[in-house]
Amino acid sequence: MNVLHLDTSALGGHSVSRQLTASIVAQLQRDGVASTVAYRDLAAEPLPHWQPHADASSEAAQKDEAVLQQFLAADIVVLGAPMYNFSITSTLKAWLDRVMVAGRTFRYGPNGPEGLAGGKRVVIASSRGGIYSQGPAAAMDFQENYLRTAMGFIGITDVEFVRAEGVAMGDEARQKAMEHANATIGQLALRKAA
Repeated sequence: MNVLHLDTSALGGHSVSRQLTASIVAQLQRDGVASTVAYRDLAAEPLPHWQPHADASSEAAQKDEAVLQQFLAADIVVLGAPMYNFSITSTLKAWLDRVMVAGRTFRYGPNGPEGLAGGKRVVIASSRGGIYSQGPAAAMDFQENYLRTAMGFIGITDVEFVRAEGVAMGDEARQKAMEHANATIGQLALRKAA
């Protein structure tokens, strides 16, 4: 299967989401699931904010089309999505603006929107400094719900999260979060083999 590996964290080697996406892709390769891996680092090479193109042959339009084609060619998308200020990175939002395209990945019909990009599997490495999956901060999670909604809007229902949260709450909390995330990665591999 073709895998698209996306990183969005600006933290480089200190990034939890980058560690997790690398582990997920390595697991897919060990399991023989990944036949090819395309990599895009949206922090190192950010996409500009999306703007409509008057000329479809312009360099900007061609770059946007290349991003869309890379996404469409993928069977599995491994997406690093750290939580920044309760949501996703602006670089990830710019990428989503290139892949959520009317007439290409969704369309409006008589019954409302219909996703056209189904059949893909998306594994999202979600990293968070605090705890947002439960408790009082759960209402501030505009990251995972947004990503699940965006993927569903374009027809992708096979969305899984590998979550490491509480990573800024001390060394012990970070270690536990990473252990939990790595155990989840192992379960993803088992699910795919089943």
